Amino acid sequence: MTAPTAPAPAGLTTGALARRLGVSPTTIRSWERRYGIGPAHRAPGRHRRWEPEDVAVLEEMCRLTARGVNPAEAARTALAAGSGPGTGSDSGSGSGPGRSTARTGTASGGNTLPVGTVRPECRGLARAAVRLDAPEVARILRRSVDELGAVVAWTEVMTPALRAAGRKWVAEGERYVEVEHLLSWHVAAALRRVADRPEPLPGPAVLLAGMPSELHALPLEALAAALAERGLPFRMFGPALPPEALLEAVRRTGPPAVLLWSQVTRTADRALVERVVRTAWGPQGARTQPVVLVAGPGWAGPRRPPGTLRPRDLATAVDHLEALLR
Repeated sequence: MTAPTAPAPAGLTTGALARRLGVSPTTIRSWERRYGIGPAHRAPGRHRRWEPEDVAVLEEMCRLTARGVNPAEAARTALAAGSGPGTGSDSGSGSGPGRSTARTGTASGGNTLPVGTVRPECRGLARAAVRLDAPEVARILRRSVDELGAVVAWTEVMTPALRAAGRKWVAEGERYVEVEHLLSWHVAAALRRVADRPEPLPGPAVLLAGMPSELHALPLEALAAALAERGLPFRMFGPALPPEALLEAVRRTGPPAVLLWSQVTRTADRALVERVVRTAWGPQGARTQPVVLVAGPGWAGPRRPPGTLRPRDLATAVDHLEALLR
């Protein structure tokens, strides 16, 4: 007589669950060991199997850590909220996936962005970004800009996460370039949502541009968003504006101020800035020249181009430009 075939085990394995949540299997095992978040039931001699209620607890854990909640506190909350929380046992059986796609967690084994001492929003943003959780990245950024304003969101949430992503891929090679690209795209989208206005703001507009060889545009996006929040008009020309195009834009628009961004020293063209300072427009006898601000690390050093201002940060730049426009 032939023995009956054992039914295929239901539920998700740890590896499948890790892929679904966007964390490493090591992270899940670490959470199970440290916080008791594991399958509710164990079948001896079989691999862990995660039931839907187990998956729901882990998803809640990920959602909370994405918002900057300490992992231990997130685990307590997730276990309390779960309808069938795990108790740290090794395995179980279940049937299928939980409620939603990936959130975030504190991945181990190097799968983190070391952001240091920062706001909870920044910690959550870094965790979501390293897991490539685009919806959560977008939500955190949108909420940060809405609740904190463009200046604080850029300075205390976006910039530390972007710098950490840059340091990570430099240290790890191309492995983490995708994290920086995803994060940069969503940062730009969150800032552009504030800067884009259905109707033009009244009054003379500030000209914002990157130097001709400068490819970094996110600081300019942050400045545009901050100006829009204050109701100050601007024209954004983005990065890498060619020299003659920059000079022609100044002549054609007659801006009261021009802000030129340079991220690195090699893009900080002082000779071109001096030409912008000398560019004038208007009728003979009443010609006007712009106030020129040079911004960014590329202009660091004791000598800035003559006739220019150099704001030390985003908040100072916005204050300078508001004073010139009011």
